[in-house]
Amino acid sequence: MPQSLTETARLLVVSREPSVLRPLWSIGEAKSWHLETAGNGWDALERIQAGSSPDLVLLELPRGDGDSLHVLRWLRRLRPELPIVLLSHAEDLAREKEAIRMGAQDFLVQPFEEKQLEVVICRLLAASRPSGEISFTSDDIEQLDEDNFFVGASPVMQKLRAQAELLAQANVPVLILGEPGSGRDTTAHLIHTKSVRSGFRFLKVNCAALPADLLDKELFGQREDENRYTHTPPPGKLELCDRGTLFLNDICEMPLGLQEKLMRVMQEKQLFRASAAVDLDVRILASTDMNIERALSEKRLREDLYYRLSAFTVHVPSLRQRKDEIPFLLQHFMHKLSRHYGLPTREFSSSVRDACQQYAWPGNLKQLEAFVKRYLMIGDEDLSFGEYGVERNRENNSARHAISKPSYEAEESASLNKSLKTLINDVKSEAERNAIAAALEKTGWNRKAAARLLKVSYRTMLYKIEQYQMSSNEPYLSSYLNGNGNGKGNGHGFKQNGKAS
Repeated sequence: MPQSLTETARLLVVSREPSVLRPLWSIGEAKSWHLETAGNGWDALERIQAGSSPDLVLLELPRGDGDSLHVLRWLRRLRPELPIVLLSHAEDLAREKEAIRMGAQDFLVQPFEEKQLEVVICRLLAASRPSGEISFTSDDIEQLDEDNFFVGASPVMQKLRAQAELLAQANVPVLILGEPGSGRDTTAHLIHTKSVRSGFRFLKVNCAALPADLLDKELFGQREDENRYTHTPPPGKLELCDRGTLFLNDICEMPLGLQEKLMRVMQEKQLFRASAAVDLDVRILASTDMNIERALSEKRLREDLYYRLSAFTVHVPSLRQRKDEIPFLLQHFMHKLSRHYGLPTREFSSSVRDACQQYAWPGNLKQLEAFVKRYLMIGDEDLSFGEYGVERNRENNSARHAISKPSYEAEESASLNKSLKTLINDVKSEAERNAIAAALEKTGWNRKAAARLLKVSYRTMLYKIEQYQMSSNEPYLSSYLNGNGNGKGNGHGFKQNGKAS
C-alpha cells in the first residue's frame, strides 16, 4: 500500500535559527520526513526554480526583515498549491493578516511547542490539494482601475504577470497578442501600472473604431489649417500621453499611411504640429487578435512598424487555456455586477460550474462576464445557457458518476433532436456565409462597407470573416455569385483539386 503524503513529506525550512531547526529535526526524524534547509528566502526561491519540489515550506520571518513577505508572494506565484507556514515573533503579529492574505496557510509565533508545530504540519499535509487544483486568495486578483482587473491564479497567468512586471521596467514598445476578450487591454494596463510611468497618463486608442481621418486627429492632433476657433490646434493622444503610455488596440486596422506616420514619430521621438517640432516621450503598447504572418502577408501591418513594435511580444492565453480560473471568475463577476446593478447575488449550482468549465468560451472573459450578467438578471440557468448551447449535467452530486441506461425511445428522440439542431445550424451558417461572401464581393472586399450593407457592426464582420476563414484572394467568393455555392459539391465553396467548387 502506498504511503500517504503525511508519511513521506519533503519539507523546506527557511531558517538558520537553532530554536526553529532543533524541534523540526526531532519531529522529522520521528515522522521519517525529509528535511531541507535554506539560509534565506531568496535561496529557497532559487532551489524551487531549479526544480526542487517540497510538499511544504516553513518560512521564518526574521525580526525587522520585510523581505520574507516578498519571498512569500513569489513562492505563491511559482507554486500556487504549495502550503506555506510563516514563523514569526510576537512583535510581528500585526503582519499576520497581510501574510494570510498573501497566501500563507498558517502563522506560528515563536517560541512554539514541538507538538503545536507537528499538528500544524500534519494538518496542512493531510489537506494538501491534488496537483493542479488551485486555491484563490485576494492576492491573486489585482484591481488596476475601476474597470480592469488582472487574475493571476493559474500557472499560465502567473507567468504572464511575471513577464509583464519584467517588461514594465524596460522602456521599449511591446506587442500584445491574443484572442478577442482574452485580456489584452488588461495586460497593457498591468505593464503601465508596474512601470515608472504609472504616475502619468495611460490612454487607449481603438484603431478599428475610427475612420482614417478621425484616427489621424485622435493620434496626431488637429492640423493648424483645420483649426478655425482657437490659435492652438487641439493635441492628439500622442502629445497628451507625454511621459505616459499609449495603448493602440487592433493595430492591424490602422491604415498603412498612418502606420508610416506613427513609425516616423516613434523613430524620431518628435511630432510636427503648428509649424513646430514637439518632443515626445511616450511608451507605445500595441495589440492585435490577428495572426501576425497573415497580417504581414496581406499588407495589414507594415513590416518596419512590426519589427519596431515587437521588441518584446506577449501572448495572452485564452480562457480555454486557464479553465481552472473559471469558478473564481464566476464569483468575481457575480459580486462586481450585483454591486453595479444593486441586485442580490445568485449562487451557481455545481452543474453550472461544471458546464462553464467544459465550454470553450470563444469570446473569453467578455463572453463569460456577459453570461454572468444574463444569469444575474434572469435567474434561470436554462435561459442563461440558451444562446451558448452548453449541455449541463442535471444529476445530483451523489449520482454524478453513475452510468445510466436510457430507453430506446429516449435515445432515438435525443438523436433526432440533435440531428435536427445540427441541420438547422448548418443551414443557418451556410446562408450567413453566402450573404457575407456576396457583400464582400459587391464592395470589393471593403469590410466596413460590407458591414454597413449587411447592417452589422464592423467588429461582427471581422469576427465572422475570421470564423469562416474567408480571404480576399480565395476564388470561391465569385462562385457564390455565379450560383455554384448552392449546396452542390462540398457546399462551402472550398477548393478541390486546385479549383473552386
